[in-house]
Amino acid sequence: MPHLLVDISSHGYGHVSQTAPVVNELARRIPDLKVTLRTGAPPTLLAQRFQCEFLHIPLTLDFGMKMVSAIEVQVEASHAAYKAWHTGWDDRVAHEARAMRELSPDLLLANVPYLSLAAAKVAGVRAVAMCSLNWADIYRHYCRGLVGSDVIHRQMLDAYGQAEAFLRIQPAMPMSDLPNLHSVACIATPGRALRAELAQRLQLERGERCVLVAMGGMEFRLPMERWPRLSGVRWLVPAAWGVERSDTIAFDTLEMSFSDLLASCDAVLTKPGYGTFAEAACVGVPVLYAARRDWPESPYLVEWLERHVPCLEVEHAHLQNGALTDQLHTLWSSSLIGVAQPTGIHEAAEYLARQLEMSISKS
Repeated sequence: MPHLLVDISSHGYGHVSQTAPVVNELARRIPDLKVTLRTGAPPTLLAQRFQCEFLHIPLTLDFGMKMVSAIEVQVEASHAAYKAWHTGWDDRVAHEARAMRELSPDLLLANVPYLSLAAAKVAGVRAVAMCSLNWADIYRHYCRGLVGSDVIHRQMLDAYGQAEAFLRIQPAMPMSDLPNLHSVACIATPGRALRAELAQRLQLERGERCVLVAMGGMEFRLPMERWPRLSGVRWLVPAAWGVERSDTIAFDTLEMSFSDLLASCDAVLTKPGYGTFAEAACVGVPVLYAARRDWPESPYLVEWLERHVPCLEVEHAHLQNGALTDQLHTLWSSSLIGVAQPTGIHEAAEYLARQLEMSISKS
């Protein structure tokens, strides 16, 4: 039974949404594949996204960046956390290598904890990285010039460079410092457009439109209590926000998957992030996105999104006061450009299948 170990960052939900379709496809091709997931992502999210059987080991192998909110980075706190993380780096890597040997995988897929890749090298486990970004580039963007950052960045970069390949999922940051890049197309799980079912559940009036509000798995509550009511608009919001308005409904209560909800709505309001952007582009749903200009991945995500669906940036002031009428009307009066195709799923699964075969043949 071939064994795939999958280590996933829990910094937002995008890493899970990139990884699950590929692992699902790989499990379809290799029916006896054993899958072990190590991540701090919520078990409910994993159950929704992964269609194959898997063993979940709750474990946080990276932390990305320390955040004030879904769009605000704490630079000094992040740098301090990385300094602590890299103190005794070789010992940390050796410890994780011992844990990996005990699991005895044939292949590691990392999206995108670099500690896992460094440990795999020491443990003698074949490893592949896969993501639209890497933490070395993100860290350098914010922490360049801070005391000790050069050593930390080099250790991160070395770990990524030790993988058999880094599968760079489009849209992506350039990652020009990595010697092992292998680009693949977009990866997403497009939902089903169940508009009639959604309209019936919400008892929508004729011409009424739905906007899904989803901020990508990080705390970023919008003050919707202060927003004006927009004629003909129904908002689908997280239940955890506790919004009590007649024009809102908690989407968690609708018993529909997130992907199906997204595909069934007239627009989505989100932050720049891979998962929601990619799924919206694959089903032709217009996007309003919060301004996030300091996040280095944002321009690459936005430029790609603009090639597929109508989209507009929303300033923070408008998110606070709910002045979104003009932006929504602009989206809904724009023509669909051309939906994206998530062909990267098959490209990545094919590559991983070959890596598994090579690993098993050498064992």
